[in-house]
Amino acid sequence: MAAEVKTTCPYCGVGCGVLATVDEAGAVSVKGDPEHPSNFGRLCSKGSALAETIDLDGRLLYPEIEGKQSGWDEALDLVARRFSETIAEHGPDAVAFYVSGQLLTEDYYVANKLMKGYIGSGNIDTNSRLCMSSSVAGHRRAFGADTVPGTYEDIELADLVVLTGSNLAWCHPVIYQRLAAAKTARPNMRIVVIDPRRTMTCDIADLHLAIRPDGDVALFMGLLAHLATSPAIDQNYIGAHTEGFGDAFAAAAALDINDLLERTGLPAMQIREFFRLFETTPKVVTCYSQGVNQSSSGTDKVNAILNCHLATGRIGRPGMGPFSLTGQPNAMGGREVGGLANMLAAHMAIENTEDRDRVQRFWDSPVIAAKPGLKAVDMFQAVADGRIKALWIMATNPVVSMPDADSVENAIAACPFVVVSDILKETDTTRHANVLLPSLGWGEKDGTVTNSERRISRQRSFLDIPGDARADWWQLAEIGRRMGFAAAFDFDAPAAIFAEHAALSAFENNGSRDFDIGARAGMSGGAYDELSPFQWPQAAGTEPSITRFFAEGGFFHPDRKARFVAVKPPATDRTNAEYPFTLNTGRIRDQWHTMTRTGKSARLSAHIAEPFAEIHPRDAIETGISSAGLVEINSPHGKAIVRALVTDRQARGGIFAPMHWNDQFAARARIDAVVAPVTDPISGQPASKNVAVAVQPFRATHYGFAVSATKPATPDAAYWALAKAAGGWRLELAFGETVEDWTAWCRAVFAIPAEIEPLGYADRQSGDLRLAFFDGEVLLAALFLAREPVAVARNWAISQLSASHGDLRKRFALVAGRPGGAGRPDPGATVCSCFSVGVNQIAAAVRGGCHSVEAVGKETSAGTNCGSCRSEIGSIIDRCLAAAAE
Repeated sequence: MAAEVKTTCPYCGVGCGVLATVDEAGAVSVKGDPEHPSNFGRLCSKGSALAETIDLDGRLLYPEIEGKQSGWDEALDLVARRFSETIAEHGPDAVAFYVSGQLLTEDYYVANKLMKGYIGSGNIDTNSRLCMSSSVAGHRRAFGADTVPGTYEDIELADLVVLTGSNLAWCHPVIYQRLAAAKTARPNMRIVVIDPRRTMTCDIADLHLAIRPDGDVALFMGLLAHLATSPAIDQNYIGAHTEGFGDAFAAAAALDINDLLERTGLPAMQIREFFRLFETTPKVVTCYSQGVNQSSSGTDKVNAILNCHLATGRIGRPGMGPFSLTGQPNAMGGREVGGLANMLAAHMAIENTEDRDRVQRFWDSPVIAAKPGLKAVDMFQAVADGRIKALWIMATNPVVSMPDADSVENAIAACPFVVVSDILKETDTTRHANVLLPSLGWGEKDGTVTNSERRISRQRSFLDIPGDARADWWQLAEIGRRMGFAAAFDFDAPAAIFAEHAALSAFENNGSRDFDIGARAGMSGGAYDELSPFQWPQAAGTEPSITRFFAEGGFFHPDRKARFVAVKPPATDRTNAEYPFTLNTGRIRDQWHTMTRTGKSARLSAHIAEPFAEIHPRDAIETGISSAGLVEINSPHGKAIVRALVTDRQARGGIFAPMHWNDQFAARARIDAVVAPVTDPISGQPASKNVAVAVQPFRATHYGFAVSATKPATPDAAYWALAKAAGGWRLELAFGETVEDWTAWCRAVFAIPAEIEPLGYADRQSGDLRLAFFDGEVLLAALFLAREPVAVARNWAISQLSASHGDLRKRFALVAGRPGGAGRPDPGATVCSCFSVGVNQIAAAVRGGCHSVEAVGKETSAGTNCGSCRSEIGSIIDRCLAAAAE
C-alpha cells in the first residue's frame, strides 16, 4: 500500500498543502491537499511538478573541505574553530550568517539563537530581505509590530480587490485562482491592477493602471487626500485608534493634481475612477507584493497604502484590509524568529532594551546582540571590504539573486572563510565555498513553515535521507555545541525546537505582542507530528481559529494606537542619456528563484526555456532589436545577454527581465548583475524594479538550436541557454565567430563517440546547417544552425529524442526540419505546462469550434489544473477568431 503524507509546498508564500505519495517502487506523486485551508486542493504548475524535481542529479551528498570530501566531524570542527578564532581576534561582528526563506522555522530559530544570543552579533540576515522587508518596516511603523491583519478569505469576500505591484496570476497562482473563482461567483466584484506592465493578471482586471515605476507613493497619497474629504473617511476610527492623521493628510494634500498626474503617468480619468471605486466600496482589500516592496521607497509605499485603510477603518474585518503577499515559503517564519538583522525572536525589537533583556533571560545566553546587524546589501559590502571575515550562507544563491551580483561574487571569492549549506554541489555560490555542507531537501526535511496569512503548517519528510545530508538545524546546533554552548543547543529533533520557539512567543507576553503561539509550548513529539495547519496567534488555553487584527484597534505601539505616516513621493526616473531605459526584474510562471529546483523539470522549462527581455515594439524598432533576436542589457554594474520578446504588454521606455537564470543554465543571463545596490533607507530592501539601463542588439554570425539525449558540456558560444526537455536537453545558441568544424564542435559538446558519423545538410549560400547523430534508432543529438534565429519547431524537435528513427526517411525529415515528414505533428510552443499542451493544439481546438477557455480545456485539458495559463489561452482564442473573421 502506497503511503500518503500531508506536507506543504516549498515554493511561494501561499503555503499550499500537498499530499505526497510514495509507491512500493519508490515513485513519488503529488497532488493538492483538499483539506488544507490555503489551497483546498489547488496547486500551481510548479507545485504540480514537485515530484519531477526530487532526483539526486547534482546533489551534494557529503561534506567537502576545499573541494575534497570529508566527514562531518572534520568539517564541523573546522567551521567551529574558524568562527571562534575570527570572533576572538576580530570580535563577533566579523562573522555573519546569510540565510533563506527556504529554511524551515526550526532551522531559522537555531540560526538566530546562535548568532544573536551566543555569538552576540546581529549579523544574521536573509534573502527575504530582498522580497518583503519593506512590508515588515511599514507594518512596524504603522502597527507597532510586523502584523498581517487579514486572511486569504478576505480576498474572496471583498467587493474591490486592488492588486498593486503583484502579478498574481504568475507569482501566486493559487490565490489568483481563488480570486478568479470569487469574481465568477460574484460578477459585480471589481479588480484593479496597478502595474507598469500589462501582465497576465490584467486579463481579470476591470481597471489596469499602467503606473510609472515608483509612482505608487504619489497615487496612494492622492487617494488619501481624496478619501479625507469624502464620506468614506472614518473619523471615529481615526480618533479612537490612531495618531498622526493630520500630518499624513497635510503631506498628501500638498501633492497637487498636476504633480500627481506627472508622477504616476496615469490619465486623470483613470485616477478618478480608481478613487471613486475605493471611496464607494467599503469591502476593499489591497494586495501588494514585490512591485511595492522592491523599491528605494518601498517602506513609504507600504505606509501610503496602510494610511488609506486606517483612514477608512477598513482593516481587520471580513473582506477589508491591506494584505502583503509574501514571496517565499517561509519568509513569515523567518520574521517570527528574528531571521532579519534588525529583529529579535518572537517579533521583539532588537533596539528595545526590555525585549533584549527578555530574550536573553529566556535563552539564558551569555550575551545578546545590542544593535541591529548588517542588512543583506550592507553585509556583502562588509564582506568585500574585509569587515566580515567568516561567512555562512544557507539555502540561498546570492551570487545570482543579490543586486550588483558580480561585486557580490567577488566579495565572496575574496572572503577568508566561506561556508555554504546547500542541497546542490554546483551553484554560482557553492563554487566559492571553503566548506560545503550537504543539507536536506524538500521531502527529506521535517519542520514548519508560515504562509502569508499567518498560517503555520508542517513540512513532513517522506523520502529517505541521501548520502550524509543533514538538516540545517542539526548543522547549526552542532556548531553551537562545538563553540562551547552545548546545553543551549541540545536539540534532538525539530519538535523540541518548535516547542522552545512557542514558549518564547508566550514568555512575558500577556497580549502585549502580536505573535503568541503559547498553546503549542511544551507540545510532545507526537503532537508535533500530528500538527494540523493553524493560524497565529493562539495563546495558551485557546483553540485554533481564523483571526484578524485591528478591527477594534489594539495596535502594538505602547499606547495601542496605530500611526499614520506622512510620506513624500520619491523621484521616479533614474534614466539618463547614457542609460535611457528602466529595467524591471521579476519572476515568471513556471520557474522559481535561481532554478536549483525547478530547473530539474522538463515540464516547467517548456513554457519559457531561456532568459528574455520584454520590450515595446516601437522601442525595439528604434534600437534595432528584432523579435526573437538577442539583446544586450547594460548598466554601470554589469551586463546580460537575453532573448528579445517584443510585446505591447510592456510600456514604452521599460524593459522586463526575469531573475531566475544563472551560470548553470545560461551564458550571461544573471540579470541581478545589472541591478544597482540601491536600497530603501529604512528597510534595506534593494530597488530591483527601477534600474536605469541601456539596451542594444547583440550581433551574431550564427544562431543555433540543439537537442541532446544527455546533458551537454558548457558550449564555447557567445550566447547559450540550456534547459531540461522531455527525453533530454534543449540548447539555444549564438556565435560571435564562425566555427571551422561543426562536427568536432558537436562531438565535444554532446560527447558523441568518434565512430558515430553525422547525417547532415549544409547550404553555404544561406548559411543553414543541420547535423544529427544517431546510435541505431536513437537520436543522440541534433544541431540546427542559421544566420538568423533558427525557425525550427522546438517542441517537435525535442519529441524526436523519444522517437524511433529506424526509418531512414524519419532521419532525413529531422535533418530537413519538417515536422509533418516525421509523422508527428508539431504541438507548437507550450502554453499549458501542467498538461504539455502547445499553442498549435489550442488553435486547432478553436478552429474545431472551442470558442471559450472552458471549451478548450474540455477538449485539450489545457488550463484545467493550475489555471495560470487561462489568460494566455484566452488570448490565443481571440487571435484565432479575429483571424478567421478577416
